[in-house]
Amino acid sequence: MEQILGQLIGGALGGTAGGKAVANSSMGGIGNLIAGAVGGVGGGQILGGLLGMAGGDAGAGMDIGALAGNLVGGGAMGMIVQVVVGMIVKKMRG
Repeated sequence: MEQILGQLIGGALGGTAGGKAVANSSMGGIGNLIAGAVGGVGGGQILGGLLGMAGGDAGAGMDIGALAGNLVGGGAMGMIVQVVVGMIVKKMRG
């Protein structure tokens, strides 16, 4: 559960940053947030599965390193998805 939450938060932050960094991909505050969050969770799950990190149990406590990795990975994927989706939406609108 902590894995998905970290990816969701990281993705939302990454999507917001992507909207500010690449101005012609911005879909507004809420659009950037949603696209980033979806990208963070989706991309984080795919990367976790490919790298063999899916389904791990941290044991008795919370693993800070794994949480930080999920935040950073979710943020990066959230930013990428937000920028790509934002550019596609802008291109379709004209």
